Parts: sequence; C-alpha cells; structure tokens
Amino acid sequence: MKKNLGQISGKLALLLGVMAAAGWLAAAEAAREAASPPKVIVSDRPIDRTGRIGISFAPVVKKAAPSVVNIYSTRTVRVQPDPFLQRFFGGNPDPRDSRPLTRKSKALGSGVIVSEDGYILTNGHVVEGADKDGVKVALADDKTPYTARVVGTDPQTDVAVLKIEAKKLTPITLGDSDKLEVGDVVLAVGNPFGVGQSVTTGIISALGRGVGILGRDGYEDFIQTDAAINPGNSGSARVDVEGRLIGINQSIESPSGVSAGVGFAVPINLARSILDRLVTDGKVTRGYLGVSIQSLTPDLAREFSLPDENCALVGGAEDDTPAAAAGLKNGDVIIEFNGKKVTDSQHLRLMVSQTPPKTKVTLKILRDGKEKTVSATLGTLPDELVGNSSSEQTQPAASKADALDGVDVTDLDASARQQHNIPSRVRGVLVTDRKST
Repeated sequence: MKKNLGQISGKLALLLGVMAAAGWLAAAEAAREAASPPKVIVSDRPIDRTGRIGISFAPVVKKAAPSVVNIYSTRTVRVQPDPFLQRFFGGNPDPRDSRPLTRKSKALGSGVIVSEDGYILTNGHVVEGADKDGVKVALADDKTPYTARVVGTDPQTDVAVLKIEAKKLTPITLGDSDKLEVGDVVLAVGNPFGVGQSVTTGIISALGRGVGILGRDGYEDFIQTDAAINPGNSGSARVDVEGRLIGINQSIESPSGVSAGVGFAVPINLARSILDRLVTDGKVTRGYLGVSIQSLTPDLAREFSLPDENCALVGGAEDDTPAAAAGLKNGDVIIEFNGKKVTDSQHLRLMVSQTPPKTKVTLKILRDGKEKTVSATLGTLPDELVGNSSSEQTQPAASKADALDGVDVTDLDASARQQHNIPSRVRGVLVTDRKST
C-alpha cells in the first residue's frame, strides 16, 4: 500500500510539476501577448480618385462612427489663494499662510478604438495630468462609461494610448497616411463641445505641416484640413471616404477658439508607430543618426547643382555616431532615406525618429555631384537630445539652470488654458508666483 501511495505521490508531484510548468508557460505567453503590438486592421491601398463622390456620406459614417468614443478626464488643479477674496469672503487668513488650494478640473475629448480588445488612440493633452482612475471612456452605443488606463503618452507628438477592459469592440480600419493627396475628401467624427457625436466634412488642404504647435521639441507632420473641428474634437477620428482612419484630430488655428477652417491632425502612420512602442516598450524610443542637417534654399540648390530643394544638406556628422560610421560628411546631400524621397530636413528628421533603433537603413546621397548609397544602423536618440529640432538632434539641449530664478511656473496645460482663456496657439509656461530676490 505504501508503495502504491509512493507511486501515486510521485505521479502527483510530476503532474503538479507539469501543471506548474504549464501555468508558467501560460503566464509567459500572456506576458508576451501583453507586450505585443495591438492587433489592428489596416487597409493601405489609396482611395479611388477617379470615381464620382456620392450624394451622401452616410455609409462612411455608419462604418466609422461605432469606433469613435467620448473621453472625460478629471484632474486636481492647485489654485493659489487670493488674500483679498479670502479676507472678504473666507475670514481673516494668516498672510503667511500661502498653501495652495485645490479644485477638480474636467476635460472633454474624443478617441478612436483601434483594436477589439480595447486599445484607444487619442491626444496626450486630453488626458494630461489626469487623476488616477480619472479617465472615463463612453462608447458610441453605451451610456455606461469605462474607466480607462493610460498606457502612455508621447508629448513630442501629442499622441496618447488608452486601454479599457472590454472585448469584441468595433475597431476602425487604419489607412495609409503616406498615400494621401491634397484635395482628398475627409470627414471628422467626434464630440465637439460635448453635444454628442457629430460629423463634419471637408478636404485635405495641405500635408506635412509643421506649425510649431508642439514647440521646438515636437515632431510635427500634420494633415491640414478645412473639416470643422472644435473643442471636444481633440483625439477624434479623421477618416477618408472609405471610413478608414487617416489621422487623429489635434488642434485648430483660430483667433476665436472655434473652427475657422484650419485644423490639424496627426497622421495615422505616425500615431500607429507611437501606439506600437508605447504598448510594447512602455515608452517611445526614437532612431538616431547623429548628423547636423539643414533644408536647402534655392540658392544652395543652385550652388550644389541640384534640380530642386527636395533633400537635406549635411552640415557634419558627430564622432562615434551612426552617421560617422556610415561615412557621411559635411556637404553631402541626402535625397533618399530607406527608399523614400526626402523633401526637406524636417521630413528626414521625422523619418529617422519613426524608425526603431538598431534598424539598418540605406541613404542615397549626392557627393560632388555623384549619387552614392551608404548604409547605417540607427542608434537610440539620447534623452538629453530630445527637443533639439533645429537639426537632426546632434547637440544637447541648452541648460535650464538658473533660467527661472525668482519665479514659480507650471505647465500651460488644457485646464490652465481654459481657466485663463489662453488660445491653443500660445506656447510657453504659466507664472504662478514671483519670489523676492
């Protein structure tokens, strides 16, 4: 009997060991899945520009609208007490007591479901500074909001990724923003002013806009359209005539704060690269070439005997960088990056930043009037170089030491803009207090 029990115990131990191993493998597999990019639906063919536009966009709206959500975020804002108001409406405070008060601020925006298991793209400023569990997502067909987890944000592109615990959602199909053309018809689907889901239409007015909205450290490659977007549309969907997502609405240019026909959206190809990196790595790492570049003027193009200015002029390669290893030098003209035409220095900077580190790339250059192809393996953009948009991130950002002695400042976020009626086009920080010196 003891022998049988021993055999049973041995078999049981073996079985438990197998089960434990299976559980470990299942957990490891789940971890790998969690770190994998979201499963998105992509249709990268260009639209048919030869066909006639129908008399109604209702089929397009029915296709895209279920994937667009409303986002409500709550944040705690510090407010410096006003001694005058406190004296007359709140007693007689101790003038030495300058402890800040707090209040709750709410922000409204939109987002787009990109995977059936709950990943959502929106703007970073929609959820900026939100309290823990302070981001709620309402689906188009459900009045009960979900509490969303902020997977991550990328201030340099103003893209944020949220996750809600839901299954079998309706993800939108992603298009290819590299195949857009000026004049293409587009629609904006979002929640302007909180009135509920609304749709506007227009055309693409321009591509590749860099208008300084994100500041000197931003990576701007905006799609400009005249489709009306207003407060509450931030993070909403910009779709083509087939209902495919081609951009995430980000901001408007308007002296009044409401739509004036000049709106900007982050291209979906850029937003998707941010999505993948935030989900898989928890942060955005950018490719690094290590070369000073500048756009060509017509005079420089003539001096280098170039047919046009669609290229980037190399001002020099830093030592011990991928550019130096590739043999790039002062006076080289980069005309292609990994098979794609270079339009200017900003375009090259964007393409390098969107390419993952350790990727081997090819560059077609002009040197002494002759074409040459070189290879380089991109490095990782160092943290101290993030924000240098005057060249392809080769010099450290200027030191901020002692730059703000004598004042207290805070970020100029969405709540501060709303409180002080500051237009979105104004960049900078908000001075909250001046110190005696």
